[in-house]
Amino acid sequence: MQQLLQQAQKMQQDLALAQEELAATEVEGQAGGGLVKATVTGSGELRSLAIDPKAVDPEDTETLADLIVAAVQAANENAQQLQQEKLGPLAQGLGGMPGLPF
Repeated sequence: MQQLLQQAQKMQQDLALAQEELAATEVEGQAGGGLVKATVTGSGELRSLAIDPKAVDPEDTETLADLIVAAVQAANENAQQLQQEKLGPLAQGLGGMPGLPF
């Protein structure tokens, strides 16, 4: 029983370390062939947004807004993929344990 508890504790520590890594890792998403680029952390926090001047048309702000949304969504999808890669194996090992996020 003690060994099982130690294994669970180590998995919890590994999970916390992986979550810290995700928060520090940045991934990018883009739209419009790179006219709009969004950078988010692996945990999904938006860090930066770059808009190429060619994407800015004062007569068509709706298209720019759509490009921004698409770039942020792409970045978040990349962050989710990174989360699965980093946390997936750890979360499976901890599945069903009360008090854990997975």
